[in-house]
Amino acid sequence: MGAYKKLWLLLCVVVIITFSLLGYFGREVYRQAPPIPDSFETPSGQLLFDHDTVLAGQSAWQSVGGMQLGSIWGHGAYQAPDWTADWLHRELTQWLEIAAGEEYEKPYRSLDDEQQMLLQHRLKTEYRHNSLKNNSVLISERRAKAIALTAAYYQNLFADDPALHSTREHYAMKENTLPDPQRRQDLTAFFFWTAWAASTNRPDSHATYTNNWPHEPLIDNTPTAENITWSIVSVVLLVAGIGALVWAWSFLHHQDEAVVPANRDPLSIIQLTPSQQALGKYLVLVVALMCFQVLIGGITAHYTVEGQQFYGLDLSKWLPYSLVRTWHIQSALFWIATGFLAAGLFLAPIINGGKDPRYQKLGVDILFWALVLVVAGSFIGNWLAIAQIMPPELNFWLGHQGYEYIDLGRLWQIGKFTGVAFWLVLMLRGIENALKQPGDKNLLVLLTASVVAIGLFYSSGFFYGEHTNISIMEYWRWWVVHLWVEGFFEVFATAALAFIFCSLGLISKPMATTTSLASASLFLVGGIPGTFHHLYFSGTTTPVMAIGATFSALEVVPLIVLGHEAWENWRLRRSALWMEHLKWPLACFVAVAFWNMLGAGVFGFMINPPISLYYVQGLNTTAVHAHAALFGVYGFLAIGFTLLILRYIRPQLVFSDALMKTAFWSLNGGLALMITTSLLPIGLMQFFASASQGLWYARSESFMQSELLQTLRWVRGIGDMVFIVGVLAISWQVFSGIFNIRLNGKKVWTQTQN
Repeated sequence: MGAYKKLWLLLCVVVIITFSLLGYFGREVYRQAPPIPDSFETPSGQLLFDHDTVLAGQSAWQSVGGMQLGSIWGHGAYQAPDWTADWLHRELTQWLEIAAGEEYEKPYRSLDDEQQMLLQHRLKTEYRHNSLKNNSVLISERRAKAIALTAAYYQNLFADDPALHSTREHYAMKENTLPDPQRRQDLTAFFFWTAWAASTNRPDSHATYTNNWPHEPLIDNTPTAENITWSIVSVVLLVAGIGALVWAWSFLHHQDEAVVPANRDPLSIIQLTPSQQALGKYLVLVVALMCFQVLIGGITAHYTVEGQQFYGLDLSKWLPYSLVRTWHIQSALFWIATGFLAAGLFLAPIINGGKDPRYQKLGVDILFWALVLVVAGSFIGNWLAIAQIMPPELNFWLGHQGYEYIDLGRLWQIGKFTGVAFWLVLMLRGIENALKQPGDKNLLVLLTASVVAIGLFYSSGFFYGEHTNISIMEYWRWWVVHLWVEGFFEVFATAALAFIFCSLGLISKPMATTTSLASASLFLVGGIPGTFHHLYFSGTTTPVMAIGATFSALEVVPLIVLGHEAWENWRLRRSALWMEHLKWPLACFVAVAFWNMLGAGVFGFMINPPISLYYVQGLNTTAVHAHAALFGVYGFLAIGFTLLILRYIRPQLVFSDALMKTAFWSLNGGLALMITTSLLPIGLMQFFASASQGLWYARSESFMQSELLQTLRWVRGIGDMVFIVGVLAISWQVFSGIFNIRLNGKKVWTQTQN
């Protein structure tokens, strides 16, 4: 440990404290999750819903795509409504109409202001009051009528009622989304329960179980005082953190000691091992899945303007919106993860002194085909589930879990974890001998720790089941989506790049180690407890909001200096003549730094403070952050790793400048156009609609189908086409390099030279 003792101590303290916070308040998520009562009954004894019906409805919702068809508590797709906000508003307006008819024998709109205000006061009093007693909720006869009318609407919507055909089209729902009448009835129980939790005050509290989310003026669902307080605190901490980082950077940052690069690329001298030579198929899988993801994403985007058709073809019969959006997200995760796994497998023999451990190539081959099996199996399972072919009792295990980013059936999820754990074994076999050698191993230890974290922490997705309370499920889901991906993959990428640059002789080992350890602490101090910023309104309490708001602000702080990191990476191309061959992987790493600052930093913080997320959760502002961060950061990282590996497993490969310029600038330009011409303007207009009238309106059919928003969604096609050109160009470069295809009349590389 030696010279790095303080940095290791800092990292250990950060990990211990932040995981303690995540665990302690995670216990509170379990204790304070909105209850699912045994029954919802009227004073006359009529049973409306019970505990088992709500859970059966949750399963029915999962089987149609869950979060890929509308959203619950703001998490999910953006085309159909947020079912919580939509149900709540529909039920409230039904209650007012029933009350107006019973008390004044007039429609609600015909009442004068005083009469309307009186009914609204009674409405708020009834809905915000928590009547839970002995695990049973008492529902007034008037509210029971409103619930019945609302439920009838949803049962018709998820069937094939011709009167709601245009609504289904606008929501990008296929006809007869849920064919079984009993399951449609169960589905309404689940929707009702989510709305009940969002409108009912916690015991001895002035706020609902979802911290007064969604914004609904009819019952004074407005931001809490705690929401505003912790939002201000998060902004103050962001400014303070940036200031502290700038001061620390100015006083503690030192230039790296002069490094004289070798006359020849050090990695090119190393004899390729059989396991490294076997990585070509991984790179083909990366670009194949990337092409599939982008093309299916184009269909997904088009469904927002022609909800059931693709340029006149009724595609929703076979590939409905909820399915193609599932595949769009899952294929992105698969190809990005494959790029990271390939990078690790490429490094393992280098770490091991240029040799393969015994049977390493066999392990690499087995892992590849296991990945293919999981991808194919999960995609087929998704299709069978959403087509309602798969038996309901098998859906969670083989079909569709219904939760965004973890959509694959549990069996395929286990397969994915098994594959990642097997990758961990392959990595550790390559690292083991190096750890036993004398010398400075601090950077290698950090890389090893990140590899272990990646291999094991995906298992957090197994801590919930089909019928787990959705608040508890959300806690564990974000362990995977935020902590596993945005936390440990970030540390792995930092350590891996530092190791590569150090192995190339471009930076000194002390500088690589110091930078990696410091970066790991900075990423994790905000990243681990920052997981809670996804849970402000998912049935959690104020302390979770406080921790999430405080630490998620600190996530942005290290992104401030990424401009310097980008410049440092880019200038390496001039450090030696042979570095020109690595220009395009380096360009991708520069793009990572840019999009990390903009996508994760600016667009991330745009939606992170509680007061902001209160109004924009579930709107296209979230899609802005998701596209810029997922592809801009992790996508470009995976592409950079892919090009780097390609360069070494095909030593005589010369990247086509024309092809790579087209790819690089089309990817960046297309992503920027998607965001600036469509997603961001739509999100900002939705933000105003949500703040002024309520979330239900910002996601409503009337607002989303307005002429201006329709035009903006059509305009997105320009950015999409530019982006697709970039994807095809980069894919052709990788494909031609792997298979020795001629470019401009010349072979990309020759077998004798390789």
